[in-house]
Amino acid sequence: MTESVADAIARAGSAVELLRNSQARPTIFPVTPEFSNWRTEQRAWRDTVALLDQSHHMTDLFISGPDALRLLSDTGVNSFADFGVDCAKQFVAVNHEGYLIGDAILFHLEEDVFDLVGWFMVLDWVQYIGETGDYDVTFERDANSLMREPGIPPKLYRYELQGPNALALMEKATGAPVPTTKFFHMTTFEIDGLTVRSLRHGMAGQPGFELFGPWADGERVRDALIRAGEGLDLVLVGAKAYSSANLESAWVPSPLPAIFSGKGTADYLAWLPANRAGSLAGSFVSDDIEDYYLTPYDLGYGRSVAFDHDFIGREALERHARGPRRTKVTLVWNPEDVAAVQRSMYEPGLPAKYLDFPKSRYGTYQVDRVLADGVDAGISHDVGYITGEQVFVSLASVDAAHAGPGTEVVVVWGEEPNTSKPAVEAHRQVEVRATVAPAPYSSFARENYRKN
Repeated sequence: MTESVADAIARAGSAVELLRNSQARPTIFPVTPEFSNWRTEQRAWRDTVALLDQSHHMTDLFISGPDALRLLSDTGVNSFADFGVDCAKQFVAVNHEGYLIGDAILFHLEEDVFDLVGWFMVLDWVQYIGETGDYDVTFERDANSLMREPGIPPKLYRYELQGPNALALMEKATGAPVPTTKFFHMTTFEIDGLTVRSLRHGMAGQPGFELFGPWADGERVRDALIRAGEGLDLVLVGAKAYSSANLESAWVPSPLPAIFSGKGTADYLAWLPANRAGSLAGSFVSDDIEDYYLTPYDLGYGRSVAFDHDFIGREALERHARGPRRTKVTLVWNPEDVAAVQRSMYEPGLPAKYLDFPKSRYGTYQVDRVLADGVDAGISHDVGYITGEQVFVSLASVDAAHAGPGTEVVVVWGEEPNTSKPAVEAHRQVEVRATVAPAPYSSFARENYRKN
């Protein structure tokens, strides 16, 4: 019998103990790490055009049936008032207490048919509510390539084209002008005689297209895109660079989901397989799992919240909306302190926690302390390097009093005591000075990301 998360927590003694010492490794993208080098590949989506393969690292949950939209409305904080076919949105879900479970991209493919795409945290929650509630819906799950049965390919290919030359490349590939499409709306193209669906997307504020279709067509579409990219400086982007793209767009991919306590979670954790619990890394330590929870406002998702419908957690989220909020910011790490962390690998004594490039996370959920004048002022999430800006940064949620650009803070890096996660070596905890900057960090991304 498959162990549930509830069973695993009982074995470990608490949710925090389970997650902090979990043997689940940090999320990886199961595609080629580098086609050239991650520095050149990072630059491509802002300087020329990048081709990224999304086919393997995300899960698709296809939801269909007459109650599919009602299920999504009941579980999502978003408005669905004008959510027609060929539209998409960032779907955000909270628990009954208004704390964030996660987010994913929701595609409205056809009448009563939707595709919820992303990490499994929020997909699991929606499927559980649908299966245990009074909904006439069916689910088809296409797990990512790390969780899918060996030898079975994905149901869909999914490619992303990003960068200033993306529009010109698409026009070469399709042989026709690209129709104007609003942000997060879909259209259909023909590439090499194949029908391709496209989502108008963006990364770091640059023009972009997310292209998808049946897996059997994927290689032919990819080859056609590569041919069209000749003369346009197309760069193939591997897993290393792609994993760091969120640092520029300021998206936090895997905040700890608020599923380990609260109304209805006991039954949910008994339903949820233990391999979906994830792992918790970082310098922030509390015995209370709820101290790790976030609200949508802490990650800048307030624009997605719409109190025009009833949904799980609405009343609680309304209270959070009226209360104090943290602000999502970029923390620019002090170069001398970053160098000191790296230099500790070459000095006598116990080194600091290893800093990997371009992304440095050592658990599914990265949660590090942020201090201001020696007092906790927030938490730091994803950590890594942005080549185009030549900065080492982290995304963070900090108290409003310390969220102003230019504010000096400290990030506590490393675990004390060290946990038994596979990616944790013997190390000492250090403090890294950082300066608060806007999120997204790039001014182009802040000003252009959602333009039509």
